[in-house]
Amino acid sequence: MKLINIRTCAAIIMMTTGTLRSAETFLAPVNISSAVSSCTIMSSTSGGLLKKYTETVTPKSGGKITFDMVLIPGGEFMMGSSDKEAGRKENEGPQHKVSLEPFYLCTTETTYVLFQAYYEETVQQDRDEARKKEQDLDAITGPTPIYGDPTMGMGGGTKPAIGLTWLNAKTFCRWLSKKTGKTYRLPTEAEWEYAARAGTETAYFFGNVPKQLADYAWFEDNSDQTTQEVAQKKPNPWGLYDMLGNVLEWTQDFYSPTAYTATAKNPSALNPKGPKEGKVHVARGGSWESPAEDLRCAARAFEEDFWRFQDPQVPKSKWWFPQMGFIGFRVARSIEPTNPKAEK
Repeated sequence: MKLINIRTCAAIIMMTTGTLRSAETFLAPVNISSAVSSCTIMSSTSGGLLKKYTETVTPKSGGKITFDMVLIPGGEFMMGSSDKEAGRKENEGPQHKVSLEPFYLCTTETTYVLFQAYYEETVQQDRDEARKKEQDLDAITGPTPIYGDPTMGMGGGTKPAIGLTWLNAKTFCRWLSKKTGKTYRLPTEAEWEYAARAGTETAYFFGNVPKQLADYAWFEDNSDQTTQEVAQKKPNPWGLYDMLGNVLEWTQDFYSPTAYTATAKNPSALNPKGPKEGKVHVARGGSWESPAEDLRCAARAFEEDFWRFQDPQVPKSKWWFPQMGFIGFRVARSIEPTNPKAEK
């Protein structure tokens, strides 16, 4: 498959020269409604950081692919849901204060066309090739070949990449970091919820009742039982599209139903990263097949056994979830220190 230049919503995916945007994109003060009293946003002028920039990837097969990264200001918020929130599940509590440093988050979920560039450059054709890549310290050992239609009949292009495991998403981030010279990664679960809430305290970033959900998200009521192109709905207050719905999004954290209990015991912790070990990882945001309550900002999901049921391989693939077209991801990026002393 030859990659070509793509153009979708101009504010999100556009062809550029690859340079950062002009000075107008520097972070301006963040205004938060007085109703959000327990969410504290740090000063938005620190470090002269760009409020938004466009990343350009040049695949070996030619063309250019771009995506936008937006600066998420550091601050504090109450993570999880209260006992009174409709649809709340036990693993969403107890609510606890979380402090985060600023970071960048992609405005959209990772698209099929970008993921396909990674796949073509890193796929293991056979065991000998995989072994050779593992011996090459500069090489990225990517996934094994996928059998069948990687889009699962839902279409590719600027629809989200789907059916990939947490390991596959992590490996993509390594590839993207190498391609761009910047350190991309998955967001932590705390970062994901903070960004989804965008300074609000309600069940959804627009309120407690899902009446407006169709304006912002693809879910069981309006998706036609398929993924949709990214950035077709309204963004949240911080300019992030499809944080709710379309596809579930991997986070960095291991899943534990009691993770919040441990975090709540250390309210002064900065940038919490969840349990140190576990068997499966957290996914957030709900998907095109989810009911409205699973799209609440506090709703948690995680890899379940049935995600691998369609895989005929023994042992099961560590790269793919056959026919599981509801799981994808978006990338984050830490703010790298510019002070030489801070880098030691």
